[in-house]
Amino acid sequence: MKSLIILAAASLLATAALAKLPPPTDEAKAKAAEAAAKTAWSGKVDAWQLCKSQDRVAAYYYKTAKAEGKPTAAAAEMPACVDPGPFVYPPPAAPGVAAAAAAAPAPAQAAKKP
Repeated sequence: MKSLIILAAASLLATAALAKLPPPTDEAKAKAAEAAAKTAWSGKVDAWQLCKSQDRVAAYYYKTAKAEGKPTAAAAEMPACVDPGPFVYPPPAAPGVAAAAAAAPAPAQAAKKP
């Protein structure tokens, strides 16, 4: 009974602490977006590695089956394994910088004025 009361009190305190957290900053949002992009890239790498290993297993099977004289079905046409390449995360441009650059006059226009 005592542990149940302690658990209930702890859960009430935890929800109260979570209710007072400030909203995430732009930096935290950027880090979260980068983490999501890296997770998606890791999934693509995992799928590529699985595809390559399946190709090796199938090639070994067909090679040994042919050597033993066993009949094998024709290999199904599967799409080639696509290497996702290295992880590259282009950080999004800051909206304030882009707006300031658009509002500023071009240097060629400023030079023409007497």
